[in-house]
Amino acid sequence: MPARSRPISCFRVADLPQNRPTRFELRPDPTWLDGLTNELGLLGLRKLSLVGGITARGKTDWTLHARLGATVVQPCVVTLAPVTTRIDTDIVRHFMATMPELGDEEEIEMPEDENAEQLGAQIDVALVMTEALALHLPLYPRAKGAEIFKTAFTEPGIQAMTDEDARPFAGLAALRDKLGDKDEK
Repeated sequence: MPARSRPISCFRVADLPQNRPTRFELRPDPTWLDGLTNELGLLGLRKLSLVGGITARGKTDWTLHARLGATVVQPCVVTLAPVTTRIDTDIVRHFMATMPELGDEEEIEMPEDENAEQLGAQIDVALVMTEALALHLPLYPRAKGAEIFKTAFTEPGIQAMTDEDARPFAGLAALRDKLGDKDEK
């Protein structure tokens, strides 16, 4: 059986037609899926696809519209049991020849279009697929019925510190309560 070749995933901007969309359909082969599985720290990855098109946006900019689909398997944050999640989401990227100017201020506001990227000589849809998949993975996958239990350990005779105690204003609240008790006496 001949080796499977990686589908076209990089499009030279100079070769893209201005008057019609350039369609693409990316469905990685098992070797490519294994590499992504390891790169993203997943237990499994199936049915990964990115289907869409790249269209001209004015004379110099381009927009990528696509549908990302994947079935991912991640470890449960509580039990480490495998958790399977289906991801189906729309992806939009605006590749701009000239990005908006950012000021010299210490604090920089986020651009209005968080999907804007600097246009280069190529548009790599495999890179867009990988980034979008990483961004849409569940942050804290939890197996059905898995619960987080609170436990506290300390030396005998000492009260254990709780999550509530570690909050920034917990000490001020305790001080306020103590001062309130003195005022009542």
